[in-house]
Amino acid sequence: MSYGIYIGRNLTADGVAYLAGYGDEPSSHWLEINPRKAHAEGSTITVGVTPQADMPGVLTEIPQAAETLRNMRVSYSYYLGVPAPLTNGGLNECGVAVRDIWSPTRKDLVEMTPKDQKGPNYSDLARIVVERARTAREGVELIGDLIGKHGYSTYGGNSHMIADPDEAWVVIEFAGGKGLWCAERLGPDCIRASRPGYIGEIPDAPNEDFLFPEHFIDTAVELGWYTRGEGPFNVNDIYGDGRMRWKGVAWVEDEMKARASRPEKVTLEDVFWSIQTERLTGDTAGYGQVVPLVHPADAALRMMWHAPIGPVTAPLLPVFLGQGSVPEAYRQHRYLTTGESARFLDRRKEEKNADTVSHIPQGIETAESAVYQYKRLMHLAFQAEDTLLPEVWAHWRAMEASVNAEVPEVLRAAELLIAAGEAGLAERVMTEFSHRCLRVGLEDCTALAAAAQARLRVAGRLNLTPKPLGPAQLW
Repeated sequence: MSYGIYIGRNLTADGVAYLAGYGDEPSSHWLEINPRKAHAEGSTITVGVTPQADMPGVLTEIPQAAETLRNMRVSYSYYLGVPAPLTNGGLNECGVAVRDIWSPTRKDLVEMTPKDQKGPNYSDLARIVVERARTAREGVELIGDLIGKHGYSTYGGNSHMIADPDEAWVVIEFAGGKGLWCAERLGPDCIRASRPGYIGEIPDAPNEDFLFPEHFIDTAVELGWYTRGEGPFNVNDIYGDGRMRWKGVAWVEDEMKARASRPEKVTLEDVFWSIQTERLTGDTAGYGQVVPLVHPADAALRMMWHAPIGPVTAPLLPVFLGQGSVPEAYRQHRYLTTGESARFLDRRKEEKNADTVSHIPQGIETAESAVYQYKRLMHLAFQAEDTLLPEVWAHWRAMEASVNAEVPEVLRAAELLIAAGEAGLAERVMTEFSHRCLRVGLEDCTALAAAAQARLRVAGRLNLTPKPLGPAQLW
C-alpha cells in the first residue's frame, strides 16, 4: 500500500516543507544514486506489465527523454508481478520529490480493465517523474501526458504525491483503461497523508488547484454514475472506494495539525515521528524517507533522511544527492530479492541457463546487509513491546538528534567548497559524513540486536509460535 505525508512550509518550525513516507512491499529494498544521463536520439524505455502480472497486460516501448536528471531513490524487486526493478520515487536534482501510494479504484472500473492493457505502470510513472520533472506541476502534467499518449497499466488503482519547495500535488490514476486521472494541489498551509491516496470534490473544469483530462467527468456521466447539476463531483465517491480518509490517515493528519497549531509548529522530530510511530509503521514498511523541500545553493546539496526498513526500529540518517556512493551494506542483497532463491554465486550452469547466476555482485553480497540486520532488530523489539521497543526507540532518537546537529555544518562546508571550485572535495565531505552515519547506525543495530537476542532468550520470551508479535496498527 505504501504511505506518504506532506507538510506545507507555513506549518513547520523551520519554514521548510517536507514530503515523507515509506514503501509497503515485502521484497528486497535498496538505496541508489543515479547520475544525470544523456540518451541517444530515438532511445526508448520499456513500460507496462506482462501477461503474468496479477492484472495482466502487454509491455511496450515509449520514447526516452534526451536527458534524465540525477536522482536518488529506493528500488525493490517485486510487487504483484510488475516487472522489476520497481520504485516508489525519490528526489531529483531539481528538488522534485515523489512518493507512490496505492489508491483503490471502483470495482466496476477494475473489472473493465483490458487484459491487454498497455502503458506505464505505477513504478514507471514514479521513475519517469523523478528522472524528468523540474517542478511538481510539471510532474503532474507529465503523468497526464503519458497516460493520454500511451495508456496506463494498473494493478487496481494508484496515486502519487509529487512535491517541490513551492507546492505539492496528489495525483490519482484509476483502473479501467479509460485514461482517467485527477490531481489536487496542496499549498503551504496544507497537511495531507495518503494511505490510500484520495481526492474529494472537484470543480466542473480544471483550474490552478485541480487538473484532470477533458473526459474525466463526462465518462462518469456516460456510465450513469453522475448527473450534472445534482451536486458536486466527488472523485473518491464516484471513481474510488468511497471511504476518503482511512482511519490511520485521519489519525495522523489530525495529530500533525494539532502539532502545527502549537507556537513551535511542526518540528523535524515531528516529521520523523509521522513515519516512525508504531501505530502506523511495522514490518510491511520496507524503508523510510523524509525529504526537506528546499532550494540549496547547489543541487548537490539536496538531501533526504533514509531508513533501510520501517523507521519504527531504525534511524533516519542523511544521504546527499551529491555524495559519491552508497555503502555496500545499503545496496541490493540477495535477502528478500525475488528469484534469488533459484540462483547461485556460481557459474557452473551459466552456459545452459544464464539466470542461474545471482544478479547480486559477489563483493556486495559478502558485505553486511543493513536491511537484514535492522529487520532482525525490529522483530526482537516487537517481542518485548514493553521493554525493548522503547529502549530501541530512545536510542535511535538520540542518534538522530546527534547526527542532525552536524548536518548544517556539513552542508555549509560542502557549499563553501563548491563555491571555491572544489566540487570534488565537497563530494568527499558529504560522502564520508553520510557513510559514517550509516555505518555507525548499522554497528549499533548489530550490537542492540545481539543484546536483545540474549535478553529474550534468558528471559524465556523468544516467540517460537507461528503468530508474530508486534504493536497494533491503525491501518
